[in-house]
Amino acid sequence: MSAPTSTNGHGSAEAARRTLRASAAEEEPDEGSGGVIGSVLGAVKGFVASRIPAADLDERDPDYIRESLPRLWLLCSLYFRGDVRGLGNVPEEGGVLLVGNHSGGNLTPDTIVFTLAFSTYFGVERAFHQLAHNLVLSLPGLSYLRKYGTVAASPENASTALEAGAAVLVYPGGDYEVHRPSWHRNRVDFGGRKGFIRLALDQDVPIVPVVAVGGQETALFLSRGESLAQVFGLDRLFRLKVLPVSLALPWGLNVGDMLGHIPLPAKITVEALAPIHLREEFGPDPDVDEIYDHVMRLMQDTLDALAAERRLPVIG
Repeated sequence: MSAPTSTNGHGSAEAARRTLRASAAEEEPDEGSGGVIGSVLGAVKGFVASRIPAADLDERDPDYIRESLPRLWLLCSLYFRGDVRGLGNVPEEGGVLLVGNHSGGNLTPDTIVFTLAFSTYFGVERAFHQLAHNLVLSLPGLSYLRKYGTVAASPENASTALEAGAAVLVYPGGDYEVHRPSWHRNRVDFGGRKGFIRLALDQDVPIVPVVAVGGQETALFLSRGESLAQVFGLDRLFRLKVLPVSLALPWGLNVGDMLGHIPLPAKITVEALAPIHLREEFGPDPDVDEIYDHVMRLMQDTLDALAAERRLPVIG
């Protein structure tokens, strides 16, 4: 996982655009599956790719955050009863990798609550970026996320932001975790993905685990739909390994969650843990598997404790 040599804003934007163009060019549908089908799938992929905004770290707008933060934080405080703990554990300056579990489908309320709380606590001038799937950034009504610092998830974007001294929030579990069935709501599930550890080691930044509970109670999540995703070739088209199925407002049966949904007003609690300085704690040549097991154990223990505080789903 190599880091770009330039931390200049224009350089980071160009690197991100190259990443998006490369992603759009990857793994075309198998022509052997039929010329017409292949052409249709290719056209769909091209249309969706054109809807995905080019990632630019400079799109984060402190003035916009300053103006919108009070009303959005009030809304989240009333609707989700947001409770964010441990922000004092996050270093006040310098690059830091915030590693979180997340829930709630494509509209992840724990991310929104944490982002608003982070900006309130540290101030809008503290550079903060959240990594998200390209398709999330292209969903209707979510363009404001880019002004809050959300960018397409890629090693290049993350490295550039960390080199510039930003706090970067990453969700290794990706779409696999965020669409897990509701009966797995109190489970941290990164699917064995360890790239975040290599990123932190490459950039020599601490990891701060961020643990959230409540998001998977904002709808009834029935299945990740991994078999459906394979049938429709979504992995080849959009890098999606799931086509989730849920019961959610206002759709009832919600397949794919591409248009989002109205989340139930579940109480969202988020806790940031103490920073982990990898080489100080695991030696000059750390074992990635050992670090992964340690982070997962810390996060799962914390999630178990947060879940034990809850009386009932949604009510909290």
